[in-house]
Amino acid sequence: MTKAVLLAGTHSGVGKTTVSMGIMAALKKRQMDVQPYKVGPDYIDPTYHTAICGKPSRNLDTFMMQVEGVRRTFSGHAGDNDINVIEGVMGLFDGMDSTEIASSAHVAKTLEVPVILVVNVHGMSRSAAALVKGFSEFDRDVNIAGVILNRVGSPRHAKMIMDCIPDIPVVGTLPRNQDISVPSRHLGLYMAHEQDFDTTKLAEFIEQNIDLDAIISIAQSAPDIEAMPREELPAADVRIGVAMDSAFCFYYQEMFDSFREAGAEIVPFSPIKGEVPEVDGMYFGGGYPELHLEELENSRTTKVLKDISADGMPIYGECGGLQYLSTSYEVEGRIYRTADLFPAETVMTKKLQALGYTEGIAKGDFIKGTIRGHEFHYSVTSCASDAKLAYEMKRGKGIRDGKDGITEHNSLASYTHAHPAAFPVKAFVDKCREYKRR
Repeated sequence: MTKAVLLAGTHSGVGKTTVSMGIMAALKKRQMDVQPYKVGPDYIDPTYHTAICGKPSRNLDTFMMQVEGVRRTFSGHAGDNDINVIEGVMGLFDGMDSTEIASSAHVAKTLEVPVILVVNVHGMSRSAAALVKGFSEFDRDVNIAGVILNRVGSPRHAKMIMDCIPDIPVVGTLPRNQDISVPSRHLGLYMAHEQDFDTTKLAEFIEQNIDLDAIISIAQSAPDIEAMPREELPAADVRIGVAMDSAFCFYYQEMFDSFREAGAEIVPFSPIKGEVPEVDGMYFGGGYPELHLEELENSRTTKVLKDISADGMPIYGECGGLQYLSTSYEVEGRIYRTADLFPAETVMTKKLQALGYTEGIAKGDFIKGTIRGHEFHYSVTSCASDAKLAYEMKRGKGIRDGKDGITEHNSLASYTHAHPAAFPVKAFVDKCREYKRR
């Protein structure tokens, strides 16, 4: 039997991330095998899920992956676990533009999993019941099977609200607790590896205030999913270096899986430490290069990448990778020399420059077709007038003039963070294989 539940909020900031992590930690404390998921394109929350549950968290996004991609990912990982816990995104019904696409509700309907709604009840009593009633009736195809009241003022406050919600069980009442939080910065929460986060304390807080048995019972109402048999990975015949340190840390687990399925071995390396691996291609994900520019400017990696690119090695970068692979990066008036693969300069701003889903048509030499992903950055990258841009954007800002994906030799970098469900992973790996066999 597949047990699954989706934890959603009425809106952003109600505490669903802390609640989700706490429930995962409390279930793990019971020695349960918990498979975590995150609705949407977020990279950061899944690092906490992974650290807590001991297995990679998977993103579920009905825009980037489409409905069938979400079903395929879930069915490929849901069957062998004691419980599957999905953390939602934003408010339950908040999707792309005014649609349900990419919302928690859309994922819940796609997978037919029950929803537990997290409600911040600070400053209200009976109105909370009206809020729950509206959410439960807005879309009858979404099964809101339980409610968690967050930031409850007192036992009396909790009882007052619970008495007003007769039709949906309240499975938890969490008192206000300033000690249970995760600090954030300009791109969201700090990454899990950067925090000394006490999950034992969090698990105890959840155990004391949430009925875990009720959550497990609700999860049992999810339809049974037949586990998708996993094909044996081919023998790796090509090596792809993945920049992986505090500067470059935004990656989808599915991208690594797709590389391996295409016959590639993943070789992690640290540009901050100046490492240059013996590989046939490189991948620079997003992250926080702006926080490590002094080390990166003096890094051996930075000094040799231009020649490696000119030699024809396929190199792919996203957002932070784009910024690093440009000629320079200016932060607070200081200009740092970076890898100089592309004729472009990046400036960090205090204002958010782009946030949202992207869709482009790639017309590059080997990256072709529809690319779906998202962009989120506080920087502006200006490239030379004769720079070659590979993506015609149907949605999103990109680098300039409705275009994204600057390219030089066999290197390409964009503001778009791509998902492998809509990115030609095999073509990139094949290009690495071609480079190896020259």
